[in-house]
Amino acid sequence: MDLFTYDFMIRALVGALIIGLAAPSLGIYLVQRRLSLIGDGIGHVALTGVGVGLLLHHSPVITAVIVSAIGAVGVELIRQRGRTSGDLALALLFYGGIAGGVVLVGLSDDSSNANLMQYLFGSLITTSTQDIVVIAVLGVLVLATMTGFRPALFAVSNDEEYARVSGLPVRTLNILMAVTAAVTVTIAMRTVGLLLVSALMVVPVAAAQQVTRGFRTTMAAAMLIGLLAAGLGVVASAEIDTAPGATTVILALVAFVAITAGGAAWRALRRRVNPPREVEPPDVVLHA
Repeated sequence: MDLFTYDFMIRALVGALIIGLAAPSLGIYLVQRRLSLIGDGIGHVALTGVGVGLLLHHSPVITAVIVSAIGAVGVELIRQRGRTSGDLALALLFYGGIAGGVVLVGLSDDSSNANLMQYLFGSLITTSTQDIVVIAVLGVLVLATMTGFRPALFAVSNDEEYARVSGLPVRTLNILMAVTAAVTVTIAMRTVGLLLVSALMVVPVAAAQQVTRGFRTTMAAAMLIGLLAAGLGVVASAEIDTAPGATTVILALVAFVAITAGGAAWRALRRRVNPPREVEPPDVVLHA
């Protein structure tokens, strides 16, 4: 394609593919723990980090990683120790993050609406080489963490009490997952934007769950779906001139609908070809 002769389109594609792999690798643990919306909360806090970076004239990606990691760890500690429930802690994260971000972006020298929109909804075509390096390094760290600690993270996500009894460092693993979620959200903000990043974590996992059973298989399938949605999203957005982030999320949703419908049709066909056998009741002998 002629568009991919330009360096900025190649950078956009590379960044999207990295996020397409990394986001579902973390999302499967969040879905398992019924924390699918935590990505939205961290995304709002990351906006505060973006505001800090713009205000101090530093890289918004780096400051967003730091601020969102602090916020994610804070929510995890509140959930474990405090009297505040998990959903209320997330609500506080939502409101405080978005309010702080809007205020700080407004106070910065570069406070145009266009600059704010590229973080809220993604702006891959403005991704610099430095951004790609940061995304690549952090993306590899996320993938290595999610795959390397898979048995322990799965145990904590599936049954926290059992994991604690088994001797696993549950608190440390929860904080590790919270920090990794913050890193994933931050590097994905240039791909799909802070308001849509949670979709790239959750939707590929939900699609993979329709046709897979084992955790490892589901994780691999979700990463494949995320990779395809991200890559095709960049290509399609370049062809039809739409936002890459929104296009990627729509393709992931289309994949979910198609896989769900295909799986249901396949199961119905199998039931029709091989109907379940009726089990005859055993003979009953009555004794006097």
